[in-house]
Amino acid sequence: MDKPPGAGQSGSHIRLTSHPNQGTNGAPAIHWGAPDALERGPIVGTTVNRSQRNVIGTHSGSYGVYRALAVAAGNLTRGHRADLTNTFATDLVGPYPQWGDATKIVSLDPWGASVQSVYADYLAQGYDIRPTIAVTKAHIHLPEIKQAIAFQRLAIDGTVLLEDASASVTKIAVEPVWWLPGVAARFKVSEGELRRALFEETGGMYPELVTRSDIEVFLPPIGGQTLYVFGDVRDLANPDVTLTARVHDECNGSDVFGSDICTCRPYLTHAIEECIQGAQKGGVGLIAYSRKEGRALGEVTKFLVYNARKRQQGGDSADNYFLRTECVAGVQDMRFQELMPDVLHWLGVKKIHRLVSMSNDKYDAITGSGIEVGERVKIPDALVPADARVEIEAKIAAGYFTDGAVPSNADLALVKGRGLE
Repeated sequence: MDKPPGAGQSGSHIRLTSHPNQGTNGAPAIHWGAPDALERGPIVGTTVNRSQRNVIGTHSGSYGVYRALAVAAGNLTRGHRADLTNTFATDLVGPYPQWGDATKIVSLDPWGASVQSVYADYLAQGYDIRPTIAVTKAHIHLPEIKQAIAFQRLAIDGTVLLEDASASVTKIAVEPVWWLPGVAARFKVSEGELRRALFEETGGMYPELVTRSDIEVFLPPIGGQTLYVFGDVRDLANPDVTLTARVHDECNGSDVFGSDICTCRPYLTHAIEECIQGAQKGGVGLIAYSRKEGRALGEVTKFLVYNARKRQQGGDSADNYFLRTECVAGVQDMRFQELMPDVLHWLGVKKIHRLVSMSNDKYDAITGSGIEVGERVKIPDALVPADARVEIEAKIAAGYFTDGAVPSNADLALVKGRGLE
C-alpha cells in the first residue's frame, strides 16, 4: 500500500475542504453497506493530513470541540495519534448480515469496534483511523438493585449478580457515524434537503454538507450511545435466547440525580432488574442508553417547559403536558426514533422477547425495521412517583402501551401534579 498523500506534511496555512478536489483527493473510498470491511473502506475523520479525510466532521461527537479547545490551549499536540495498543474489544461483536445491508444501519460504523485489526494495513501506512465503538467489561452498582435483593426479587448468583450487589456487564460506547443518503431515506426527505438543513441550522458549521455531495459520511457533533449487556453478547443475535431489552433516552435529572418529577430513573432501574433476572434464567439483557436529553430538546429547554407547566393557569395537567413543550420548543419531541434500531441491527438482534418500554414510537421503529417484539413490559404502578402521574397519564393517552384503561380527556383534566419529562 502506498504512503497516504500528505503524510508527514505540516504547515501553518489553512487548507479549505469545501470544494471538490481540494484536500481529500487521496482519501480512501467509502462504499457504505459493503459486507467486507476493506471493501467498505475506513472512516478517516480526525487528522492534520486533510488529504486522508473522507468524511465531513470529526470524531468524538460533541467532545470534538473540547479537543479543539485543548489544542488551542496548548494542552494537546495538534495531530496527536492515538496509541491503540491493547485497546481491542473485550467481546467480539459480529459481523452479522445486517452489516452488509445499507438499509439496516445508517447512523453508526459497523466496523468501528475493530479498526485495530480490519484496517491494520491502513494504520501501518500512516492513516489516522480511530475507533468509533469501544467494548469493555464493567460492574454497575445501583441502590435499587440492593433493594431488590433485600426484598428477594433478585438473588446473588456470583456470575451476573455478585456478592457486593454489583452486576457484571459488557459495556459498549458508540459514536454516531451518519451515512447521509441512508439518513435522508429514513426521514423520507431528499439528501439535498437534509444537507441544507444540517448546514443552516448549525450556523454553517460544516459547509461541506452543501458543497461536497461527493462526501456521503458525516460525523455529527452530537452525543452517542452506551450499551449495557447482561450475559453473553453473542446471545443477542440468537433469537432462541430470550432477550430482555430497554432502549432508554437520557434524563440526567432523574437518571443520575433521582428527581421524582418523572419516571425515567424508575423505569431504567426496573429494566435493569428485568435484564438481570433474564440473564440469570439463561437469557440475555440489554440496556441501550442514548444521549437525547429532554427529548433531544436540551436541558435548558426542558427546565423552561417545567416552569411553564407549573405556572400555567390551573397548574400542571396531563391534558396540557405536550402543549407546553410545543409552545416553548416549537415541537413536542425531537428524539425521532428512526435511527434508534441501527444499534440493535449492529448487535445482530432479530427478536426482542421482552421489551421494557411503553413508548409507541420506539416499538413502531423497532418492529418497522424488521425486528420482532414479543411481550411489552410496562412500568409497575408502584414505581411511578406521585409527581409523575401527569407524565404517565399524558403519555398513555397519546398512545403509550398499557395493559390498563386509557384515560379519557375528562380523566386527563383531573390529573394534576408537578409533571415530568
